[in-house]
Amino acid sequence: MREALQQAKRIVVKVGTSTLTHENGRLNILRIESLVKQLADLANQGKEVILVSSGAVGAGLAPLGLKEKPKDIATKQAAAAVGQGILLHMYEKLFGEYGHTVGQVLLTREDSTKRSRYVNLRNTLLSLLTLGVIPIINENDVVAVDELKIGDNDTLSASVASIIEADMLIILSDIEGLYTANPQTDPTATLIEEVDQITPHIYEISGGAGSSRGTGGMYTKIEAANIAVNSGVHMVIALGAAPLVISRVASGEKVGTHFVPRTTKPHMKKRWMAFGSRLQGTIIVDEGCAHALMTQGSSLLAVGITAVEGEFDEGETVSIVFEGEEIGRGMVNYSSYDLDRIKGHSSRDIAELLQIGSTYEEVIHRDNLVMLR
Repeated sequence: MREALQQAKRIVVKVGTSTLTHENGRLNILRIESLVKQLADLANQGKEVILVSSGAVGAGLAPLGLKEKPKDIATKQAAAAVGQGILLHMYEKLFGEYGHTVGQVLLTREDSTKRSRYVNLRNTLLSLLTLGVIPIINENDVVAVDELKIGDNDTLSASVASIIEADMLIILSDIEGLYTANPQTDPTATLIEEVDQITPHIYEISGGAGSSRGTGGMYTKIEAANIAVNSGVHMVIALGAAPLVISRVASGEKVGTHFVPRTTKPHMKKRWMAFGSRLQGTIIVDEGCAHALMTQGSSLLAVGITAVEGEFDEGETVSIVFEGEEIGRGMVNYSSYDLDRIKGHSSRDIAELLQIGSTYEEVIHRDNLVMLR
């Protein structure tokens, strides 16, 4: 499967704070220059390159005299305000030396959750690539608050890869990839070179948080992989400090952990529903329903629903769960209140149960459903 990485035309690379900075928070100039050189060389080969870069807060620590990442939001946003300018200036200078133009794109959660902004973001990024510009993307830490935050740049990079239908996503970390156990505590832990299906077991072995300077542990990288592979994107987690790591991954060398994507890419509308819009609740289904959804291309019917969690209205996106595992996401035709009344019943009984004249036969129509398993 690594041969497919050599053919990747559109590549998203995510670089974390721990890769870009020294332990004291200052920028690691030598490493940044090496990363830029590799990205510039990929662009010279005719590939389309998008960089998702952490490091704004970290870059702002030293100029503000801060010893560690701030705990309070206001100081963190102040550090980001200072650091964004420093980081972008560094990228502009280095990419410019290799003959490439960059453009900064700062995002918040609303840029992907609102359908119109999602489409506009896609169009903007594709236009930048057409013009030969290398987009440098980061979450807008200066203005983002919890309800607007995407969460971390691992998730952001996977969302971007999904939005622009990238061929490959490379996430550079302070660890070589996904291990069978935590390598810091278990000497028998070995690197997993390839993951062809993201199961609950993969989440279990993904461990906790990363370094003190980063925000994304291995768990968030698995969440990112879930978005990527279900959007038809190859993803590789690799050690950011490794020599020429981007070039080696792009050449198909067995570096890090490779997550193999599904063979078909969902339509853009379905990708937005599954990975752009916010999940508002959960629908739990029985075995027969899960089997029909996963193997027969069925719509979700009320008869197969055993429980409803959360509060949501019709038209909102929910998670579909069987035996504790998320198997799909979709846009519902009924509110959580109505679903509680009709769950487990045949579609022909819905009108009588809800005391209305006309009803949807499907709780979620197949056209508004994305299967993750």
